[in-house]
Amino acid sequence: MAVWVSILLGFSALILSNCSVVKGTYRVGKGTYTVGKGTLTTTYKVTKGATKLTIGTGKVVYKLGGFTFKVVKAPFDWPLTHEEIETIDDLPPKEAIKKGRVKNSPYVVHGKRYVPMSVEKAQKYQEEGVASWYGYETRRKKGGHMTANGEAFNPNGLNAAHKYLPLPTHVRVTNLENRRSIIVRVNDRGPFVRGRIIDLSAGAARKLGFYKKGTARVRVETVEAKG
Repeated sequence: MAVWVSILLGFSALILSNCSVVKGTYRVGKGTYTVGKGTLTTTYKVTKGATKLTIGTGKVVYKLGGFTFKVVKAPFDWPLTHEEIETIDDLPPKEAIKKGRVKNSPYVVHGKRYVPMSVEKAQKYQEEGVASWYGYETRRKKGGHMTANGEAFNPNGLNAAHKYLPLPTHVRVTNLENRRSIIVRVNDRGPFVRGRIIDLSAGAARKLGFYKKGTARVRVETVEAKG
């Protein structure tokens, strides 16, 4: 499965490296996250029979935990979903994306520097807090939009934005108000609104049952894939 990385030239930071998904834990400030020692994560097998590799198109389709994911490389002239990202790894955002320097690189938004968790520390991440959904504003603009790691933003897909998780990462999100649970692919940065821990696509918000409400209290925990 490591062939995924080499197939999509210039897209290596976006696809499942070695067919594993980063698990995570991170502490931003005192009391921000509560991560217990020995936190359990669920391991899912990537369904090989449902995986399609379309060489030359920058597209990957795969299944994980019963959910289907489509990863498409965004045209380079598309604007970012979060145009307020000023730099990534001290480079202009698209230059960092082109060089594959986005996975857990520091980035700046409105003058504030965010430092994502390291892959080594990203093993036992679990957090409860408020989730919102985003992407409505992109529908009013022509063309598509690029996520912070160079993927085409799909407002109807199972995608998410997180300030500190390495990109990409898969997480299970559980709506604590109705117990609905799904797996999403974290491929973007955000939300940059105080008090929110994750931004979901409209499609993910619908599946979790809070699209109309706008926000919900959720549990977010990384999952591991083996294939």
